[in-house]
Amino acid sequence: MYDHIGLKVKDLDRAARFFEAALTPLGHALCYKDETWRGFGPKSPAFYLSPGAGGKGVHIAFSAPSRAAVDRFHKEGLAAGGRDNGAPGLRPDYAAGYYAAFLIDPDGNNVEAVCVK
Repeated sequence: MYDHIGLKVKDLDRAARFFEAALTPLGHALCYKDETWRGFGPKSPAFYLSPGAGGKGVHIAFSAPSRAAVDRFHKEGLAAGGRDNGAPGLRPDYAAGYYAAFLIDPDGNNVEAVCVK
């Protein structure tokens, strides 16, 4: 649906560690790195981090291949410094079969992993 997304973050290395841990279970990897950018994607970078003020209140939802991947996203993201914003589980008020988990990243953004199966 999107070509790429970029977030401004206060601490590039800290944010990259969080997203690398949280997104690995979803099939994304750190695939681009230089002094001012980090890029993640399943094949090529489509989600970028760069230094800046940080974007309070941004919401990003990543597709997960399975409910187990949503669970791992939540667990690994917490271990990497994220804060719980909704434990893994069904959200029937969103849609039938909507299974998701939510984390607040180190810059205050709401990051979601979702599997609808």
